[in-house]
Amino acid sequence: MSSLPATSHNTPGSDNAPVGSDVWFVTGASRGFGLAIVREALARGHKVVATARRSDRIAALLPEASQNLLALDVDVTDAAEVTRAVDAATEHFGRIDVVVNNAGRGLLGAVEEVSDQAVRAAFDVNVFGALNVQRAILPQLRKQRSGHIVNVSSVAGVVGIPGWGLYNSTKFAMEGFTEAMSHELAPLGIKVTLIEPGYFRTDFLDTSSLSTENNVIDDYAATAGATRSHAQDVNHAQPGDPVKGAEAIVNLTELAQPPLRLVLGSDAYGFTRAKLETQVAELHTWRKVSESTDHEDQAVHGR
Repeated sequence: MSSLPATSHNTPGSDNAPVGSDVWFVTGASRGFGLAIVREALARGHKVVATARRSDRIAALLPEASQNLLALDVDVTDAAEVTRAVDAATEHFGRIDVVVNNAGRGLLGAVEEVSDQAVRAAFDVNVFGALNVQRAILPQLRKQRSGHIVNVSSVAGVVGIPGWGLYNSTKFAMEGFTEAMSHELAPLGIKVTLIEPGYFRTDFLDTSSLSTENNVIDDYAATAGATRSHAQDVNHAQPGDPVKGAEAIVNLTELAQPPLRLVLGSDAYGFTRAKLETQVAELHTWRKVSESTDHEDQAVHGR
């Protein structure tokens, strides 16, 4: 449980939402990170709308939640279904305060190996699914002039990793639109955070969550192939604890000034730091070439 000071999004006296509790809308909530986030939010007295393709499992796993939990079947790739779920959530609890875009699907294979169909399927869930949820809920948050969008990205949204290239591309896309959106929503009182986990001990690497290409090109054995083998070896032995990760995520929603990005896991921290240090060094190395492409009438300061 958090010892951080709470800063509820709710307005005193608002219907169906007592002061001190928020209403959460969480996608991909039937297992893994999503289920852990739902459990942690409920434990702190929040109300939770937990969605999944099959939500019956959620209520069965959280029988103590009673009236504070609303489990809904939602396919995030179906915009109309998402809108109906948001309407049902608002009717049931009166408002939505915290949105967690957690639904996602992995895709493993070298960039050349991955089929167009597999790429589009990953984008449908990881990118367009998140956009569907945001479009359905943001009008309400804008009207409230409050709320918090939490988009679950990945260290793969920061660092390009052999074998995860097309999955990288979905998370890089999420990073881009989320960062821009944070600037668009800040004047409206709406907070935005990206979560960037490394390997956590969930079922993300199981076939139920991960699509692995059958097309294997021998030339990539030492790169994408090595990643494929590592994913099999580390499955259910990942270093990250989803319970601790969920606690960190709920913690940041209680902050007056949450970060735009939160890296979770020592592995993710190491990968991210190495990427940023390399990128900064390369930026400085090629600075003169970068600046040399300006028009002559442009004054460049600090050369």
